[in-house]
Amino acid sequence: MRRSTAGIAALVILTAGGLTGCSADPPEDTVSAFVAGWQSGDLNDVGFVTADGGRIAAPDVLTGIRELYGDLTGQPVAVSAGTTTTTGDNASTPITVKWTLPGGVDWSYQSTVRATKAGRDDWAVVWEPALVQPDLATGDKLRLRRVAAQRAGIQDADGKALVGPQKVVVIGVSPEKVTDFEELRAGLAAAFKKIDADVNVNALKDKIAKADPGAFIDVVTLRRSDYDKIRSQVRPLPGTVFREETRQLAPTRAFARALIGTVDAATKDDIDAKPETLAAGDLAGHGGLQQKYDDTLRGAPGLSVVIAKEAADGKVESAEVFQSEPVDGKPVKITLDTATQNAADKAVAGEKQPSSLVAIRVTDGAVLATANGPDAGGVNTALTGQVPPGSTFKMVSAYGVLSRDVVTADTAVNCPKTFTVDGREFKNSHDEELGKVPFHVDFAKSCNTAFASLAPKLTSAGLQEASAALGLGATYDMGIEAYAGQVSDGGTSTELASAIFGQGSTVVSPLAMAVATAAVAKGQFQPPKLVLDPAPAAPGAAGPELDAESVTALRAMMREVVTSGTGTALKSVPGKPVHGKTGTAEFENGNEETHSWFIGYQGDVAFAVMVQKGGAGSEAAVPIVKRFLTELNK
Repeated sequence: MRRSTAGIAALVILTAGGLTGCSADPPEDTVSAFVAGWQSGDLNDVGFVTADGGRIAAPDVLTGIRELYGDLTGQPVAVSAGTTTTTGDNASTPITVKWTLPGGVDWSYQSTVRATKAGRDDWAVVWEPALVQPDLATGDKLRLRRVAAQRAGIQDADGKALVGPQKVVVIGVSPEKVTDFEELRAGLAAAFKKIDADVNVNALKDKIAKADPGAFIDVVTLRRSDYDKIRSQVRPLPGTVFREETRQLAPTRAFARALIGTVDAATKDDIDAKPETLAAGDLAGHGGLQQKYDDTLRGAPGLSVVIAKEAADGKVESAEVFQSEPVDGKPVKITLDTATQNAADKAVAGEKQPSSLVAIRVTDGAVLATANGPDAGGVNTALTGQVPPGSTFKMVSAYGVLSRDVVTADTAVNCPKTFTVDGREFKNSHDEELGKVPFHVDFAKSCNTAFASLAPKLTSAGLQEASAALGLGATYDMGIEAYAGQVSDGGTSTELASAIFGQGSTVVSPLAMAVATAAVAKGQFQPPKLVLDPAPAAPGAAGPELDAESVTALRAMMREVVTSGTGTALKSVPGKPVHGKTGTAEFENGNEETHSWFIGYQGDVAFAVMVQKGGAGSEAAVPIVKRFLTELNK
């Protein structure tokens, strides 16, 4: 634990007059001089004797005092003297010693200073370790011990634990016990493969070579359930050692991992950043909610002062003389729903490309799930990604042209193979050509050229207006980092034509598109919410109600996407009817790879799925949605 660099400061209450050394001075003056010298580090104005009457030099007394301090060296201490009682050649003075310990913790206690003038012309202080603290003896040291607070968990809206204490087993290696490294390496690799644990066992050889004998080299920490699956394989391996601990864990390893984060041993960087609150051996939050709300969840440790005594056998024994109680952490309450989150995690786990899924409750904007795969940790792309929305943005621009009376759902809008704007050619996926068909068919079949032709009638102002109405680019605070999107200004005719079907400079997150979809399903934008307690300071405000006629038509068009458009693979999913929109987003000029999107809602759950480099929306995003809704409706 790092200590304050403050010197031994003092508030000294003196109970008598000057610091003369003549025999006529009362013992009070000698004690006052001792108290003052204790504080200043100069005891030369005070005479001392040992408990058996022998003389001892003032510098030796000062050295003895400082050796007793131990871990309290450098901590501020204040000493005040009470009323002296004199009996013949002996006197006794109660003193109050007040320490300011790390973290501003106060420790106060009573001690006694004895003085004598037996065989002397003046009073001398009797030097004994007990005057520093009554339980101290020669050779003892005061030691500080931190008393860990109970780390709180992360809870759902009903106060049920989403993250709580679970048993884990730390698998390690003890260098001096390794008799056959190749046998150890091969055995660990086979065991970890059995439970899909990604551990670089090859790096162990170098760690073993550099470690001290008897060291515990951490290899991996496993949930008890995972460890039990390979227990019989790893325990017999040469050099393996094991440690059981309790960690704050989610129900599964994948459970909203990028959002929630992890709780692990504090690193050097953690301790350097918070030297007053973290020490070696502490646990700290890393990533997501665990890191953002680390102070809240961790609480404040208590502090224990012990006297360390070296026993005859050389072992150190400790006796506690003071403890400040730790303050346990406070739980963080969030909106995630366990069933929805599990369904989301399973859905993205089946996709090899990086993918993200966000689910929101339509009625109140609560985030029910946020999943990222195939590795659930790392960057929370579901909430913070910034990518083009592709044709899912046609939901936004369709609301724009409908609410501005540019078209109705039944207005015939031509869908040619290509459409040119200021010399730039726009085309449809697979060079599709529908001809002159009702607008709802253009939407269901995701015709780019039809939308590009409507861009001048929507205008850049209309694009911004529709986007804002559905919450894109809105300001809200969910208690964790999130990206609400940024919509193209449509500053040129070609940019506007691109932006109307989700290309150009428009970028969004899966969260932003889920929020917009929920707005269509509800008929009003409302800011999403995730962290309930502690409540965010600026959660944002709901928008005005959407145009009822336009949003009703849009919902019917989103249903048609599933019944006869680009999302027909979702027709047979269990539960209520699915409404949605596929999307294929180009993200780099000259690169034919595309992101795959699907946004939609079923009942009270709105969702957005994005698969990086997943191809067309129907190719990668729709299968994830199908797995998600099938699992959710079991």
